[in-house]
Amino acid sequence: MLRPTLVALSLIALPAHAQTTAAPISPTDTVQKVEVKAAANAYDPRRDDTASKIVVSTEEIRRYGDTSVLDVFKRLPGITVAGGAGRGGGEIRMRGLGSGYTQILLDGERAPAGFDIDSLSPDSIERIEILRAASAEFSTQSIAGTINIVLKRTVRKAQRELRVGHGRSSEVSNPAATLNLSDRAGQMSYSLAASVWRYAFDRPSPYEEEQTDPLGRPTNLRRTVQNDTGSPQGLNLTPRLNWTLENNDTLSWQSLVTYQRSDYQGGAVTETVLGPRPLYDVRAMRSDGASTVLRSDLNWMHNLDEGAKLDLKFGVNGMRSDGNWHEDDYRTLDGADRLARDSTVLSATDEYGVTTIGKYSRPWKKDHALSMGWDAGYALRDDARGELELFPLAGTELRRNEQYEATLKRLALFVQDEWNVTKQWSMYLGLRWEGLETQSSGNTFETSTNRTSVWSPLAQTLYKLPDSRDQVRLALTRTFKAPLTGNLIPRRFTTPNNSQLEPDYRGNPDLKPELATGIDASYEHYWAEKALLSASVSVRRIGDYTRQGLIVEDGRWIQTPVNDGDALTRSLELEAKFPLSALMNDVPEVDLRASLARNWSQVDAVPGPDNRLDQQVPVSGTVGVDYKTPGGKLTTGASFAFKNGGPVRVNVEQSRYQSVRRELDVYALWKLNPTYQLRLAATNLLAQDTVAESRYVDDNGVQRRTTFADGQAMARVTLESRF
Repeated sequence: MLRPTLVALSLIALPAHAQTTAAPISPTDTVQKVEVKAAANAYDPRRDDTASKIVVSTEEIRRYGDTSVLDVFKRLPGITVAGGAGRGGGEIRMRGLGSGYTQILLDGERAPAGFDIDSLSPDSIERIEILRAASAEFSTQSIAGTINIVLKRTVRKAQRELRVGHGRSSEVSNPAATLNLSDRAGQMSYSLAASVWRYAFDRPSPYEEEQTDPLGRPTNLRRTVQNDTGSPQGLNLTPRLNWTLENNDTLSWQSLVTYQRSDYQGGAVTETVLGPRPLYDVRAMRSDGASTVLRSDLNWMHNLDEGAKLDLKFGVNGMRSDGNWHEDDYRTLDGADRLARDSTVLSATDEYGVTTIGKYSRPWKKDHALSMGWDAGYALRDDARGELELFPLAGTELRRNEQYEATLKRLALFVQDEWNVTKQWSMYLGLRWEGLETQSSGNTFETSTNRTSVWSPLAQTLYKLPDSRDQVRLALTRTFKAPLTGNLIPRRFTTPNNSQLEPDYRGNPDLKPELATGIDASYEHYWAEKALLSASVSVRRIGDYTRQGLIVEDGRWIQTPVNDGDALTRSLELEAKFPLSALMNDVPEVDLRASLARNWSQVDAVPGPDNRLDQQVPVSGTVGVDYKTPGGKLTTGASFAFKNGGPVRVNVEQSRYQSVRRELDVYALWKLNPTYQLRLAATNLLAQDTVAESRYVDDNGVQRRTTFADGQAMARVTLESRF
């Protein structure tokens, strides 16, 4: 395995060799290439758009037969994924940055409240757009970048496709099925993507807690054996209707419906090897819940005189979530486990909202494309939480009934101009103003209002070097990260074994947005058809950086987000992708790709070493190969993804550690006949175990909490039918 990996990585440095070994190009061939480039079907957004954009096609998305879009992203250049499909809490990151720095859009809009990207089936996606630098048309809440997931919309011909598959590992069973229907009828077309899935798991989740005194002598050691089981399941629907009107206007209606239901059971037994026991020695947990998310949009595109267009969209969205959590905590007394705490939490959340987006565009002067518009939304959120705690040993009980309401208002105005200065040089200038207001009130805290207003000037340029296939890009951006609604509401969430490593949580209504000034530069070398070498660098200076603070209040540890000074982050990304035929003649149909990303950061308010942005991935990389037999009956390939971990210092007292992650995936696709094809895949073949650690250091010594997760390889078989 090592030799192919090293060979693929070494190909990053082979542009000169590629130019000398490729077939010579005659003047006639050059004219032919220019003519093809002018054709509409030869347009390459990555190469030709002024704004830097990577487009991932449907074929690439469906290659491994994944049931979660998170598994698709882990193989893309410059992208890392925290968590994993089916485990919950999965998060897509650019430039290695953690929660909230990467903007995720669905059809150019922010995902609706309560939407879990882990539930989105890859079969419902038409393409994925990765934008490293911000543009005024989309929200500039994109310090790390923007990922736009475009759902199925184009209907070129009738299609009926059914895919049924099952994945299995020693701990997980994952059946799934998807159905895609599309057709045309005169001036109308329709499409429907539907998917159902189930993810049943039964896995251990052990962890260890240790405490040492200032001299490094152990004073406390606890080992907990925990096992978790559950079977979340869900349904996803994305219907779409398109009409072409008599005046060539278009009207489209698209909706997204997701439903998820989950159940969970867990048990944990703590063994105290040294020192004082925890408050509870044995825990039994169970929960169930359901959530429904709906978004529906109506889009009208009107053609005006002189090539102008008016694009209007109106949408509604809603979310409903219910949950039930029950926990029994026991203390071991006189050799017997006695119930010491019986806790039940019932929760319900409703959120409803409306959105409107408008864009007017037209040619302006010579070689200019001007557009302007707005993006506005309003949402109302209601949350209720009831908790009953019984303490049988003490004969007491505690009741909490919390209710709160939050309103979210946003308005953005933008203008942008794309200018083709010459045939080789194009520029993009944009300006966006974005205002946000969140107001929250509840029966356990005072009414609070948080307002954010950000101006974002943006500039990007693309220059294609004369008589060359090389080009350079430069972008200057002003972006921001707005506080999440949950981080603004001063509600208190408690933990049973409260400590520095397991604190309560409370939001902070005084949070300010993080503002970032950035510069991006890249060099791209297209040395043959479908062959690319690129190198890009970026720098972001972030003001009012938000970190998780830790305080003591009434004898309990509380974690709360706070603004704390400035931070600096830098990135270097290298990418290569090309067919083997770009290096030599008369070779099999093999495509190669590789990427490497190195990220650095520094938080001014946190002393070093390792004072980088929390959760940032320092190094990540991918290597992939795909092979297609003559005639295309068999396609096979492999992908290796690497994600470095290491220590990170959160503040003066707290630090974290994450182990390295290595994943190897393979697939094979047999086209049995025009109707059926069989897809086999194996993911995470290395089955690498992972370790994560949290640490708290003060004058009393060091406290550590270490968690362990077993690596599991999964095999998947999928039968695909077109009818």
